[in-house]
Amino acid sequence: MSDQIKHECGIAFIRLLKPLSFYQEKYGTSLYGLNKLYLLMEKQHNRGQDGAGIATIKLDVKPGNRYISRHRSMEKNAVQDIFSYVMRKFAVIEKEQPELLKDAEWLKEHVSFTGEVLLGHLRYGTHGNNSIEACHPFLRQNNWMTRNLMIAGNFNMTNVDELLQQLYDLGQHPKERADTVTVLEKIGHFLDDENQFLFNKFKREGYDNNEITQLIGNHLNVNRILQKSAKTWDGGYTIAGIFGHGDAFVLRDPAGIRPAYYYHDDEIFVAASERPALQTAFNIKIGQVKEIEPGHALIIKKDGTISDEIFREPVEKKACSFERIYFSRGSDADIYKERKKLGNLLCPKILEHVNHDLENTVFSYIPNTAEVSFYGLVEGLHAYTKQTQRDALVNSRDNLTDEELDRILKITPRVEKLAIKDAKMRTFITQDAERSDMVAHVYDTTYGLIKRGVDTLVAMDDSIVRGTTLKQSILRIFDRLGPVKIVIVSSAPQIRYPDCYGIDMSKMGEFVAFDAAIALLRERKMDNVITAVYNKCKAQADAPKEEVINHVKEIYAPFTPEEISDKIAQIITPKEVSAKVEVIYQTLEGLHLACPDHLGDWYFSGDYPTPGGNKVVNRAFMNWMEGKNARAYL
Repeated sequence: MSDQIKHECGIAFIRLLKPLSFYQEKYGTSLYGLNKLYLLMEKQHNRGQDGAGIATIKLDVKPGNRYISRHRSMEKNAVQDIFSYVMRKFAVIEKEQPELLKDAEWLKEHVSFTGEVLLGHLRYGTHGNNSIEACHPFLRQNNWMTRNLMIAGNFNMTNVDELLQQLYDLGQHPKERADTVTVLEKIGHFLDDENQFLFNKFKREGYDNNEITQLIGNHLNVNRILQKSAKTWDGGYTIAGIFGHGDAFVLRDPAGIRPAYYYHDDEIFVAASERPALQTAFNIKIGQVKEIEPGHALIIKKDGTISDEIFREPVEKKACSFERIYFSRGSDADIYKERKKLGNLLCPKILEHVNHDLENTVFSYIPNTAEVSFYGLVEGLHAYTKQTQRDALVNSRDNLTDEELDRILKITPRVEKLAIKDAKMRTFITQDAERSDMVAHVYDTTYGLIKRGVDTLVAMDDSIVRGTTLKQSILRIFDRLGPVKIVIVSSAPQIRYPDCYGIDMSKMGEFVAFDAAIALLRERKMDNVITAVYNKCKAQADAPKEEVINHVKEIYAPFTPEEISDKIAQIITPKEVSAKVEVIYQTLEGLHLACPDHLGDWYFSGDYPTPGGNKVVNRAFMNWMEGKNARAYL
């Protein structure tokens, strides 16, 4: 991808359903859970590199002993840093008393991070506080075991102010204006309520306090807590949580915006943000991994009972399509096919742009996430080539010479690797002119493959957000090769609207498609449209989110996608580039055809899956109009 964008985050949850000694006997290690947690997190490190954290809870620990362990890190290699810290304890034991490493019960009693319930998180910070305090898991502590709470999640709420006000109305004093705090305190509040309700109930029935503590743990209604907590949440979320006594849950938002998968057997329950991580870590087949349904919570009680319950009524499923295009690892079987399909669907339009001239066109891609969609394009080109050869042979069958046969059989797409990313290159020059030249070298290219003044160069990208890297680096480097035309192809549609569910695309001015639409409006003396949209957004600024509509769609309405694409090509073309530059985008119809189960396309279409999305997009437009460089939600 030419424009790097961040997104939140990745989770890994493990509940061991057998005593620790079972894993020592069967797998030869008492650290089975920790080892698997490490694998799950490493296989999802693409989902977060700003920090990480893990936590464990031990079951049935006697009073006076620690049962919660947590460690977080913001080091460059945070996952390795965390597990190096944890494993140092075991390294000392291995050196001094190696036989104790096989004593699961001794380890549980004397060493931290030997719990049966494990939670891991990888963080991409989309904004704001990049401190250790922003790293999950978050912990809400209490001296009563059943009132302790830990959560980690991949989420963003659009209505944080509303949720905070609800906490203020309860008399609470949240320490920060952030969705992480509101989610933790919301669940914590109703966890306290449930505890108090059960305490009063069992007290009336004549039980003493020690008995009541056990009874609360056994009878805690996890789904009731989640239903009350999530009642007013507006956002995209996958959240895993553990209560101090051992009950746990993994839940997913009602529209299925954020991804969540799980697997369980009689030994283990595991959940993660990506399916291949589970397959690799536990050597299981694709059919054994299940998707958590929208609006559902998988609840794992302390006794190991697992239930699948609805905590909020599901709405129309709008799973994030950007997960399929870019974020999730392409090693997922379905994602791999979908990305190939995205590239394949663009083949006819690309052939039109190069006048079906395979002899004088070189096809390539921008590393690395566009590689799979490029394979799909190449498959389409080969299919076209075979059909072209077949037609030529049929038409020439009565007078086919050896020379003509050779010419027909030589028809083949020219597929090359032209763009090479110098991932570790940094720019230290501060003067603008020199720095711009240095930035151009973030990408390098392969020389000697383009026929100067003759060839067209086609390069596949998975998406174009700002177009900055194309303008500052890629197009300049490609132009040095001497093509007559450069065609940049995006396997995703035009990104027109901000995200508010966890992707770092929150400001209107960040989108080259928006810049193009504004430029077209001004060129055509239609500035009144811009003013009218601003006034409409302003008029609904304080309206309940359920009443707000997306007025920003009117900015794009006067133009065809092709008109906007042509203007984008002008915007991203540096003045010194000699080649003609064209831009081709995937269509919304093509996206839905390639990814039929992931129809969340709000950043392309403006059709937000929650009411809060419309409020966010209008606020983002107002911020742009007012010159505020701020995102439109907390």
